[in-house]
Amino acid sequence: MFSLLRPRLNCRPFTFRSTQTRELFNNFFGRKQSVPALYKPKKERWITPTMLLVGFIPFFTFGLGTWQMRRLQWKINLIDELKEKLELPPLALPRKINLAVIPEFVWRKVAVKGKFDHSRVMLIGPRVREGLTGVNVVTPLMREDGTTILVDRGFITSDVAKSMSFSCPEAEVEVFGMIRLSQPRNTFTPDNRPGEGQWYWTDIDGMAEYAGGERANVQPVYIEEIFEGHAGEASNNISHGIPVGRAPTVNLRNSHLSYVITWYSLSALTAFMFLRLLANRKNSPVKPMPRYR
Repeated sequence: MFSLLRPRLNCRPFTFRSTQTRELFNNFFGRKQSVPALYKPKKERWITPTMLLVGFIPFFTFGLGTWQMRRLQWKINLIDELKEKLELPPLALPRKINLAVIPEFVWRKVAVKGKFDHSRVMLIGPRVREGLTGVNVVTPLMREDGTTILVDRGFITSDVAKSMSFSCPEAEVEVFGMIRLSQPRNTFTPDNRPGEGQWYWTDIDGMAEYAGGERANVQPVYIEEIFEGHAGEASNNISHGIPVGRAPTVNLRNSHLSYVITWYSLSALTAFMFLRLLANRKNSPVKPMPRYR
């Protein structure tokens, strides 16, 4: 009876008549979506800082390798030129030496006669020869014409240098050697201290001034005495305190070939890396879809 009196309710599911209304309702009352409804992938840019850097390195290292190749050829030509100079007969130095042309005669053999001035001996060190630590003996040589030049007589051990018991000939001597320039000084080489008798590098002008300078007719010309004996004779001379000169060979360092190999290898490696990056960009031109949690 009551069921007959109760009006019948027609409950139909609620629907939105438009999509915009549904989205508006979801924004206010519904749960936000964790993933976008529509994802539009973005294309990867070809020009990026990484691509520019990786693309620049192969050209830069290739240029360094080419530069070192030219330096290698220059060093080879220089060594050949110096070897040819050493094969020439010894020169006789004039009384007044033109200092402006000295660089053109570097590594040329010379023969000079005179007497050593042992009162102005200079010991340059430390030096190492055949595992022995010592110094080089530089002594002014007073020539027959009244001028004086500097002669590097060669190596003596530290013990002999401390006792100053090395050979000091008083008679006239004939010296065979080669013309050299001042030694290049690096950042870690200390300053020479002539007043304390400490010499660390070959400063020809400073050494000539110490030996008397222009007032004593000392010319800033530096000769390295040559020793052409065998190793046994050199060891015997060193043990008896006789300075041993340098060998008549060119000992310039030439490591440019290793630099050429290094730079060209880096150029090839970085070029391969750059091509791989280009291939990856071509195979996947769009950015990967981001992950939302």
